[in-house]
Amino acid sequence: MNEILKKEVIAPDVVRLVVAHRKLACKAQPGHFVILRVSEDGERFPLTIADSNTPQGTITLIFQVVGKSTALLAELAEGDTILDVVGPLGRATEIQRYGRVLCAGGGIGAAPLYPIAKALKEAGNQVVAVIGARSKNLVILESAFRAIADEVRVATDDGTYGRRGFVTDVIADLFAEGRTLARCWAIGPVPMMRAVCDLTRAAGLPTTVSLNPIMVDGTGMCGGCRVIVGGEVKFACVDGPEFDGHQVDFDSLARRLATYHDSEQRDHEACRIALTRPETKD
Repeated sequence: MNEILKKEVIAPDVVRLVVAHRKLACKAQPGHFVILRVSEDGERFPLTIADSNTPQGTITLIFQVVGKSTALLAELAEGDTILDVVGPLGRATEIQRYGRVLCAGGGIGAAPLYPIAKALKEAGNQVVAVIGARSKNLVILESAFRAIADEVRVATDDGTYGRRGFVTDVIADLFAEGRTLARCWAIGPVPMMRAVCDLTRAAGLPTTVSLNPIMVDGTGMCGGCRVIVGGEVKFACVDGPEFDGHQVDFDSLARRLATYHDSEQRDHEACRIALTRPETKD
């Protein structure tokens, strides 16, 4: 269990792992996440389950290398074992037949968005997927979305692929075309989710976002993942990770996410140097 069966680098610093975990594969639903630990003295950190395969007994994890722990996870190879994988955690996505729905993913946010879009399609919805990235080489899961969605639009900040601009520009295009949408799911960096919510709020389009603040235990005990939604304190690990985007206090969320940014960058750089330093022999 927890053995890495397949490893792929699908974009710069973005890794996809297929991990053997039969119990998780049987229970995982869209929106669920796991808490991982790579080593005995390592930190616990959350990753959303990007896909699961019950017959094969596997789950798929897609992550971006942003700190020491994800750098160490990225160094594991096929055949290696992840020390701890705990889950499924969080509340599953509310999947119903809504009609035509919009699924918007920015950057690595396309990974947790994919199982949601897939489940919405299987429930009989018409799925319009919008995925964005800074540049063409950072666009992920386009072919996977095209296999399950009724329509896929891509945006890149620099215009190297798809529409030049942001995910919000594509959404504005849809509104300008008079497209009728029943619900929206938006997952990505905080500025992207905030911008999408500003746009959909004005259009009266109910929007769900998935929040990923700092987590330790994933059970609501540590309080590290607290967020403010509708003026009330919520815990992303047990009350979420999905919330009504029009009720989220994105300012407080951004401040919390920035708390350890500098130390994470230092740890990531130190880990990178250590891993690339040539071994010396006595």
